[in-house]
Amino acid sequence: MGRVIVWVSAGAASAVAGKLAQAKHGDVIFAYCETGGEHPDNVRFLSDLERWYGQEIIHLRSEKYASTWEVWEDRSYLAGIDGAPCTRELKMEPRLKFQRPGDLHVFGYTADKPDILRASRLRLNWPDMLVETPLIDGGLDKRACLAMVENAGMKLPVLYGLGFPNNNCIPCVKATSPAYWALVRQEFPDEFDRIAKLSRKLEVRLCRLPGDVRAFIDEIPADFPVTQPTVPTCDFLCHLAEMGLKDNAA
Repeated sequence: MGRVIVWVSAGAASAVAGKLAQAKHGDVIFAYCETGGEHPDNVRFLSDLERWYGQEIIHLRSEKYASTWEVWEDRSYLAGIDGAPCTRELKMEPRLKFQRPGDLHVFGYTADKPDILRASRLRLNWPDMLVETPLIDGGLDKRACLAMVENAGMKLPVLYGLGFPNNNCIPCVKATSPAYWALVRQEFPDEFDRIAKLSRKLEVRLCRLPGDVRAFIDEIPADFPVTQPTVPTCDFLCHLAEMGLKDNAA
């Protein structure tokens, strides 16, 4: 086997997956793909993670694009059935250039059903890639990961406290929930206005209103409810994982 690469996304899940992989394998590489579209607080959180891991996180960048906005505007495409071009250009391409045959790739997919399905699709689409998903293997869901980050003495990324389910780019064009877009409109009105205008220009209906009706995000009612913060919860499996980390550190 080659190198063990932990793909850090600045979210709580990949943070915990990285710590578990480090405890298991010892010699690991932490890599982070910059998108130019994430919250500024991620700089602080990544610095906290480096102290937690005791080693640096390698930053990878696209050789062509500096931000999600550059991708969308250059490609005149936001998102579709095959995903979003920003993911390909800013995350996948840098990863493909960095990886080597035989590397083991550690991803922070949680034990929540949507992530289990995503992990399955990853393995199906990339059959030659060696993949490890320690959170799924340990039965750790998103709430447990949030709790483990807090229990380690770190402040969670800002977006979680605002009610966003993930610490993604602002905005994330792969999101279709009107509650998500209503929250973007509430917390980041400038970004909302910019993507609303671009989606109108490109005639892309990014959200699904009740009744599975595709709509432009500026058609979401002003009083539409927003997503609420996920409550960190450390269950038995979470405590078991934390005990394992402490035993390894000792």
